[in-house]
Amino acid sequence: MFHFKRENILLTESTVETMFRQLMKTNDRTEETFDKAEELLEDELRPESPLRHRLTVELDELRALATKA
Repeated sequence: MFHFKRENILLTESTVETMFRQLMKTNDRTEETFDKAEELLEDELRPESPLRHRLTVELDELRALATKA
């Protein structure tokens, strides 16, 4: 799938969001999928990034919905 550990390669916020959307696209999300998405956000976006905040909130909501199912 995706390999997020990169050395000296900067991704644009648009690329990070696209990768996040690809991970969340499936309805068969596992804890591993959520962990990969979380790692992507933490590794590729600055802590103060509005996009990181928005996608983290979305990730938390999707994770909560998955645990209810």
